[in-house]
Amino acid sequence: METKNTAHFLSLIIPVYRQEKTIVHNIRQIKEVLDKIRYDHEIIVVIDGLVDNSYQKIKNAHLDKVKTIAYFKNQGKSHAIQIGMKSAIGDYVMFMDSGMEIDPNGISMLLEHMEWYDADIIVGSKRHLASQVNYPFIRKILSYGYYWFVKMLFGIRVHDTQAGIKIFRKKVLEKILPRLVEKKFAGDLEMLVVSNNLGFKRIYEAPIKLNYQLSDITSAATLHSISYIFIDTLAIWYRKNILRYYDISHHPGKKIN
Repeated sequence: METKNTAHFLSLIIPVYRQEKTIVHNIRQIKEVLDKIRYDHEIIVVIDGLVDNSYQKIKNAHLDKVKTIAYFKNQGKSHAIQIGMKSAIGDYVMFMDSGMEIDPNGISMLLEHMEWYDADIIVGSKRHLASQVNYPFIRKILSYGYYWFVKMLFGIRVHDTQAGIKIFRKKVLEKILPRLVEKKFAGDLEMLVVSNNLGFKRIYEAPIKLNYQLSDITSAATLHSISYIFIDTLAIWYRKNILRYYDISHHPGKKIN
């Protein structure tokens, strides 16, 4: 068996909403991957609203090295990730979507990139040349449109801000968490914008394997979400450039409830 790397401890955060049918199976798949890597670890599952039996099913499964956090009212994925980050003990802190669209075997790829580049942040990217991506054409168009929108507003050198897997050094999170506002749709982008604004420039991309077939891209709920992503992105630009909310000199003292 491979010796664990005692120099680094990984905290993996998994936000969960309405996944009682699959969540235990998904966590077990992720645990199989983590048990083989050379880092000791913890998994922090954050139940974003007690709206089904996800919390109870995880607790009943008695999964080793899995900590579960839950709260009553749904707040949004970004809020759940921030809650998990606040309780993480690892010097590497990662989050990953729970739906298994992203292959968890890519976790080790991000970790290796983290050490190879001595990075502040590694972003899983659909647009990395080595990524294997399967998702609908219309979603690709929307994704490219959002990429250029973000590039125009912020100029950050990341080709994909929205793929649901990223890893941060704990020291980065300690600086950015008090400044984060987004709770739902654009939280990934805000983390990168704030990190870059505070001087954490070593942000690199790593390949992922993603299989995401979204059949209801034209549904009212999905179009509603897309519109709010753009609204929240403009709000981030306003806070950064008009309010100067993310500047080093600004100390909002915000707490995550």
